[in-house]
Amino acid sequence: MKSVKTILLIDDDDTTNYLNQRLLSRMEAATDIRVVTNGEEALDYLNKAFNGEENYPKPDLIFVDIKMSVMDGFEFLDEYQRFEEDKKLRTVMLMLTSSASFYDLERLKKYPEVRRHYSKPLAEADVREIMETYF
Repeated sequence: MKSVKTILLIDDDDTTNYLNQRLLSRMEAATDIRVVTNGEEALDYLNKAFNGEENYPKPDLIFVDIKMSVMDGFEFLDEYQRFEEDKKLRTVMLMLTSSASFYDLERLKKYPEVRRHYSKPLAEADVREIMETYF
């Protein structure tokens, strides 16, 4: 299976983060897995990563949850769209959700950066498919 350097998990649920991080590590999907617990932390991380700051590797893959406190997935995506295109170029963004309502899925179509959505937590088959499809 292919692997990437850095994966960024954005989710305010500790259990989901733990499960996803454990699965991704076990499958050796990435050398480095970073976890932030809300959209604001994620934007702060990405600002540093896109500006080439040390200790903030640019993520190859981002998983973002829709429903989070502080700043939800959609608010994060609104802000993410403001980053320069060339900085986001090789980053794959996927949505993770436990509640894929029709309304949320329709709303996701407005964000071309989001390639697809997956149910939480990730399954081995999901990770394999993601690595084969996007890397």
